Amino acid sequence: MDSEKNTKEEVKVETKKQTKNKTKKKKHIGLKIFIIVLILLAIAGIVFAKRVYDLNGNWLAALLGHNKETVKNLDKLYILAMGESTGMSDTIIVCSYDPKTQKASMLSIPRDTFIGDSKAYATTSDKINAVYNGGENPERTLEEVNEITGLNIQNYILIDTEALVELVDVIGGVEFNVPIDMKYDDNKQDLHVNLKAGMQTLNGDQVEQLVRFRHNADGSTYSYDYGIEDFGRMRTQREVIIAIAKQTIQFKNVTEIGNILDIAQKYVKTNMNFATLKDYIPYAIQMDTNNIKAEQLPGQSNYINGISFFEYDEEATKELVDELFNDVPSSEQNVDASSEEQVNEINE
Repeated sequence: MDSEKNTKEEVKVETKKQTKNKTKKKKHIGLKIFIIVLILLAIAGIVFAKRVYDLNGNWLAALLGHNKETVKNLDKLYILAMGESTGMSDTIIVCSYDPKTQKASMLSIPRDTFIGDSKAYATTSDKINAVYNGGENPERTLEEVNEITGLNIQNYILIDTEALVELVDVIGGVEFNVPIDMKYDDNKQDLHVNLKAGMQTLNGDQVEQLVRFRHNADGSTYSYDYGIEDFGRMRTQREVIIAIAKQTIQFKNVTEIGNILDIAQKYVKTNMNFATLKDYIPYAIQMDTNNIKAEQLPGQSNYINGISFFEYDEEATKELVDELFNDVPSSEQNVDASSEEQVNEINE
C-alpha cells in the first residue's frame, strides 16, 4: 500500500513539474512573440517616420503609402466647377491646382457670356448659361469654356447648393466678411436673403444666401469697386470657396472626412475618378489658401438685340489665362522686367 501511495505522489509531482515546464515554455514563447511584435512595430515606425520625413512632414501622404516620387507623377489638375440651383448654373469657375508647386487658380466665367456665332441673330440661347440645361450636358459647357480660355479641361464637377449647405454645417460654419447688408426675397426661386454686413460665422443656409445674392429688393447692389450685380456675386463666390477650403482643411475637420465624402457622393456629379483624386488630397490640405489666385473673365456687358450679354476680351483673356494657368508673367510684369534690364544695361 505504501509503495502504491508513493508511486501516486511521484506521479503527481512529475505532473506538476511538466505543467510548470509547459507554463514556462508558453511564457517564453509569449515573451518572444511580444518582443518580435515590438521589433516589427519599431521597424514599421522607423520606416513610416522616414517616409514622413522624406515627404516634408506630410503624415497623411505617408499614411496613404506615398513616397517622394508620388507627387512628381501627379499632373496639374484642371476642373470646371459649376454650381447648380433650381436647374440653373449661376456659378461657372475654372479651377487648377498643381501639387508640385502648391499653386492654385480660379477664373469665373460670367453666366451671360456670349458664345453665339452671330450677334445679328443673338438670342438668350447664346448665353453660356443656356447650354448648362440642368446639368444634362456638362460636356457642352466644357467645350465652350475651353473655346473661351484656350485650355483643354477634361474634368467637370456639378455641385448642388444642398451640398454647400451641408458641407458648411459639417465643418462648423465659415468665417466670412459679408461686404454689404443683403435683403432680398423671391418666392419663385424660393430665395430669401437676409444678411448683415461684417465679419461673422455663417451657417450653411446663410452661405447659400450669400452666394446667390445679386442685388437687394430696392435695387441696390455691391459697390462699383467690389463689382456690381453678377460681377460682385462672382467675386463673393470665389472668396466663399477659398474660405470654405481654408476651414475644411483644418486638422479638426479630419474626423469629418467620412461625412464630407458622403455629401460629395450625394450631391456632386463629376466625371472624375475619386480613386485618382484622393492622391491629391494630402498635398492640397497643405496648401496656403491665401496664395490662391482668383480672377474673373475680362470683358464688358453689352446689349445685343436688346438682350444683356457679357462679351469677353479675347486678347486680355489669353493674357490672364496664361498668367493664372500657364505660369506666364503678365505683360505689366514683362514691361517691368524689360525696363529693369534696360536700366542694368545703361548702368553697365
